[in-house]
Amino acid sequence: MSDQNDRDSKVPRRDPGSSGGGGDRGNNNGGDSGGGPPQGPRNPNVFSRGMFSWLLIGALVVALFLMFSTQQNRPRQVTWSEFKNYIQQNDFKEAVVVESAQIVGELKEGSSGTAVEGATNNFVAVKIDSDTKALFVAEMGELKQDFKINTSSGVMFELLVNWGPFFLIAFLIYFFVFRSLRNAGGGPGMLGSFGRSRHKVVNKEHSTVTLADVAGIDEAKDEIGEIIEFLKNPKKFQRLGGRVPRGVLLIGSPGCGKTLLAKAVAGEADVPFFSISGSDFVEMFVGVGASRVRDLFKQAKDSSPCIIFLDEIDAVGRRRGNGYSSGGHDEREQTLNAILVEMDGFESNDQVIVMAATNRADVLDPALTRPGRFDRQLTVPLPDLKGRMEILKVHSRKIKMSPDVDLEKLARGTPMFSGADLAAIINESAIAATLLNKDFVEQDDLEEARDKVRWGRARKSHKVEEEEKLATAWHEAGHAVAQSVLEHTDPLHKVTIIPRGQSMGATIGLPEKDRHNYSRKYINDTMRVLCAGRIAEERKTDDVSSGAAMDIRMATSMARHMILQWGMSERLGFVDFSPQDDGNSLIPEKAFSPDTARIIDEEIKRLTDEAYDDTRNLIDQHWDKVCAIGEALMKYETLNKDDVGRIMRGEQLTKATVSELLQAEQEKTKPAEKPAKPARNGLGDEPPGVMPSPA
Repeated sequence: MSDQNDRDSKVPRRDPGSSGGGGDRGNNNGGDSGGGPPQGPRNPNVFSRGMFSWLLIGALVVALFLMFSTQQNRPRQVTWSEFKNYIQQNDFKEAVVVESAQIVGELKEGSSGTAVEGATNNFVAVKIDSDTKALFVAEMGELKQDFKINTSSGVMFELLVNWGPFFLIAFLIYFFVFRSLRNAGGGPGMLGSFGRSRHKVVNKEHSTVTLADVAGIDEAKDEIGEIIEFLKNPKKFQRLGGRVPRGVLLIGSPGCGKTLLAKAVAGEADVPFFSISGSDFVEMFVGVGASRVRDLFKQAKDSSPCIIFLDEIDAVGRRRGNGYSSGGHDEREQTLNAILVEMDGFESNDQVIVMAATNRADVLDPALTRPGRFDRQLTVPLPDLKGRMEILKVHSRKIKMSPDVDLEKLARGTPMFSGADLAAIINESAIAATLLNKDFVEQDDLEEARDKVRWGRARKSHKVEEEEKLATAWHEAGHAVAQSVLEHTDPLHKVTIIPRGQSMGATIGLPEKDRHNYSRKYINDTMRVLCAGRIAEERKTDDVSSGAAMDIRMATSMARHMILQWGMSERLGFVDFSPQDDGNSLIPEKAFSPDTARIIDEEIKRLTDEAYDDTRNLIDQHWDKVCAIGEALMKYETLNKDDVGRIMRGEQLTKATVSELLQAEQEKTKPAEKPAKPARNGLGDEPPGVMPSPA
């Protein structure tokens, strides 16, 4: 029921991951290196090639016409007995024609042969050969059938008429399809342009992002600045014998700014910037990925000094031999091999730097991340308090902010937020202020935008049953009291029972500092805050609900981390029992025996039971405070830190209730009453339903 104090981000992750930025990388020139000289005049041979293409198309149309007309005019094949029967009935219109391989005759209209189903014309033919030709001619003479012998129709003519259109169509298909694919610039073979790299080239003039637009990651900016300086002045670094770094791997959680850093490099460095996504290498044809890699590096070497940026490199750079392959020749592994060979084949004077970004550095192949290929692995972390302040300032430069806005307070209330999350908060607050017809973005808009980005839009119109609302109020009151009383938790910021996202309420804390390590005291008090909601709800309603599912999950996760990874169990000692994931098996291997697994389960159960029992005693001691906050939540729905502090000191709240605020809002929007109309001609008002006079 409670999304307590953003506790889902309180358990540190063993691997922070990395940012996935893709997106647009500025204007491109379709894979051609930018900044080149303007194109010269158009080649006049283009017109002759165009005319030749039109002639070929016309020939194709004629061939198709001849083919279909030949099919339509082809005589119907009959046996000699049927043909002889037509002669006896005098059905032929004129003399039949004796050719080298058949005898053809045209039937009269209305004859029996013209009514045969499937006949497309009145011509019939009987096949003959050298032995039967003389016999059939003699019989036609006996039957007094006129005939003439056609000596101009030979075998070659029949072949030309019957098969010529097919040969012409095959030639045109070869010319337009296979020849164009082979000559598309991707090297010889049927793949053609499929093997060409689909990268984009961004020049300094086309990029609007600079290092001034990157904030909160100063160390990453400094290292990127070294790369830019090397590209601008390589002799300065080669004076003492240093060489250019082969590659820079950017690692970080999604939204931390890896792609933004790459765009800033394109904007700062006065060199071509080749950008491509890892998924662009993979195609349905085997071998295309490797061909595109070779083409990309060839063009980059021709344009050196330059930078190649491979976004989401984990799409093709995953560890080989991990058992996930379906067998056979893996296209992804072939592409990875091509990347490894190309990066290892740089000469000392090849001023080509490969930048890559991923949020899954743990799955990359070791051969890809070794020194000599990616010499520098640059971690782009989540911003700290100072970094969040700088990021908020960068994104709020174009937003009209109220003078009373406190960005430091917002930065303190957004721990574990990425740069993309902070940008979304500024944008959402500007949208909300615009919809409310405000002249400036105020602090309330920023707070609402933060909650919306983290938990979703507030469902103020959602109708909640009184029993559920009561259970939610006491649930959140238990969280609020425990967080206010316990010493080693983050200070309380606000508590609300307004549904938001999937939660029916939330108790939000405001950390005073960024935490990189978690002490046992902090974890124990946090687990007790998580247990307080269920205990207060159960005592008030004499029942439990599924609203504490998230609290239970988070408390169990904390206890599990304490036992398996952090060595906070006296019974198990200073040992790491977390599953060992070496990337070569589908299921991580457990590094402990069944007896140890039983002890681990017992220790996790012990920690959660101790937290639950201690919290029950805490709620019993401060039950009057829990009831006071619960009643205030039923009345006001949202309480800030000062409101909770007054209630904890026994003071009364005097602010307006939710119903009073709604009534005041309705009074503002209610239209002013119109004055009564004066009586006309002294007769007073007409009775209802009477239409006014046209006069």
